[in-house]
Amino acid sequence: MNKPLTEDQMDELQGQLTALEAELRQSLKDSKSDSDPVKLDQQLMGRVSRIDAIQQQSMASASRAKQEMLLRKVVQALRLIDEGDYGYCRQCDAPIGYQRLRIKPEATLCIKCQSAAEKR
Repeated sequence: MNKPLTEDQMDELQGQLTALEAELRQSLKDSKSDSDPVKLDQQLMGRVSRIDAIQQQSMASASRAKQEMLLRKVVQALRLIDEGDYGYCRQCDAPIGYQRLRIKPEATLCIKCQSAAEKR
């Protein structure tokens, strides 16, 4: 059975989440133009170059969507810290292990519930 987080552990994880939030926001800001629609003007580029540009735009959009989802989870975790509910499984209400949170500070499920969810 995992123990609830200590104050020092909570401070460390909050710092980690705050840094991750800033990093994600900056990355999303920097990559905004990468996921803009590709201009399909044959005068500007050849067919192969257009296909490559469309593929790069598609990958950038997928990456951006993944970063946006992670940012939402990080913001939620920071909100849970403010509310005093951080570090507890959303499913079984047991404490989430500190080692798990160090690796994935936005986690909302303990290992047992996460494993069960992934099997469904």
